[in-house]
Amino acid sequence: MQRGLSTHLFVSQRLTVSLLEQIQDAGLELLEIFCARQHFDHHDRAQMREIAAWFRNSRLRLHALHAPMYRDMVWGKSGPQSIISVTEVEKTRRIAACDEIKRALEMAEYAPFRYLVLHVGIANEEYDLRKLDAAFSSIEHVRMFARQRGVDPVLENTPNELSTPERLLGFIRYTHLSDLGLCFDTGHAHLAEGVAATFEQMCRLVKTTHLHDNRGERDDHLFPFDGTIDWARTVRDFRAAADDMPLVLELRGQPEINNPLQRIQEIFRKLEEL
Repeated sequence: MQRGLSTHLFVSQRLTVSLLEQIQDAGLELLEIFCARQHFDHHDRAQMREIAAWFRNSRLRLHALHAPMYRDMVWGKSGPQSIISVTEVEKTRRIAACDEIKRALEMAEYAPFRYLVLHVGIANEEYDLRKLDAAFSSIEHVRMFARQRGVDPVLENTPNELSTPERLLGFIRYTHLSDLGLCFDTGHAHLAEGVAATFEQMCRLVKTTHLHDNRGERDDHLFPFDGTIDWARTVRDFRAAADDMPLVLELRGQPEINNPLQRIQEIFRKLEEL
């Protein structure tokens, strides 16, 4: 298993070389950069170049980029016009969303990475065949742009009616985009059919993961072992699927945890001992 971290943990602060040094010193191998403009601004070429220069001589490997979800710097609080979604039915808005994702993908021209994590729809979005058709147009377009830069898009199971395991697998069959992979999210699975059942459906196409915990009620992004996920069963299933499964923690900062990177080291030791 490979130790990875999403910068989602530090999303409220700007991603800097200093922060990257701290993450590397914690013994992590893989990094996923979370595209939120207050943290990693995909419009800021200077920030891209600075981070890319650091990665050229680092032990830490840039593994993935999480596609931007909002245009603003306040998590979409500026209004619905700030949402970036590949399921936009209206063509002009859909093209604008793809342009935002492509702008983030340009990071690969500065520093190579393997995966682009995409959401199909926003939280709690209802099923609509027109939205799946829109997603097909968007993802096919983004996929071509990504592949030209050596990046593979992967679709994440998220808490909505468009991104259940059945719908994601059906989407791949329906669109014949058979080279698309999946990102398995433990916390989202725990809120739906359960981690084990969801992974069993998705495992054949899982390329990377998001690991976080909750108590089955809210998408809390807790540190593993702070919620009710059965981590022994989860790790066993991961090992059965692939010995080198990337374990990428996607956590939310907790005020009571003073040194989250030290806690992360302890979590990985526990996961590896299971």
